[in-house]
Amino acid sequence: MTPELKAVLLDLDGTLLDTLPDLAAAANAMRIELGMQELPYELIGTLIGKGVDNLIRRTLSAGLEIKDIEQGYFEKAKSIFYKHYTELNGTKTTFYPMVTEGLKSFQAMGVKLGVVTNKPFVFTVPLLERTGLAPYMQVIVGGDTCAKRKPDPDPVLYACNKLEALPEQTLAIGDSINDALAARAAGCKVLAVPYGYNEGEPVDDLPVDGIVSNIFEASQWAKLQFSVQTAP
Repeated sequence: MTPELKAVLLDLDGTLLDTLPDLAAAANAMRIELGMQELPYELIGTLIGKGVDNLIRRTLSAGLEIKDIEQGYFEKAKSIFYKHYTELNGTKTTFYPMVTEGLKSFQAMGVKLGVVTNKPFVFTVPLLERTGLAPYMQVIVGGDTCAKRKPDPDPVLYACNKLEALPEQTLAIGDSINDALAARAAGCKVLAVPYGYNEGEPVDDLPVDGIVSNIFEASQWAKLQFSVQTAP
């Protein structure tokens, strides 16, 4: 029997929004304040994934391989990054194509929408509000909402519970291995978009149910895979 689609959980950075301009600017501002040279914009794009703390450590190490960083120095760097990112968050962020069209299409099916991101909650809500995406979301799960973050399934299961949807009634959409593994472990169907970050790797080999070019295409995919209804 085809399961009913009750909820759609979306990643944020690299899936709904291109936040790299703001993240890169904050990361480089942090490095400059610490007496280091700026990193290339493209390199910072490959360092995004597994949360802000990980991005900071990777930025300090100038690569995916994290060097030994003294905790006190890390905390200083984190404070500097937070200061700059609080000011920059959402200022140069842009939408990926067909995001709002896709969200409206899902709403027309009568499903509940939520964001599950590794971005700290303190940055997630202001970003959703500044970009006008907050009204679409009935649950917002940040990287620090649960004890563990993606690729652990806990944030996905937490969101499902809040939306009163079983995992098999839920579709997750993301751009990275963290999204794929979290959704798979939770028992959800999962789609990947090819334009995000995924730590610099292509999405072709991710353990997902499909790769779609945008969020609207994801909504059309869902109509074929789930039982859906038209919202009144």
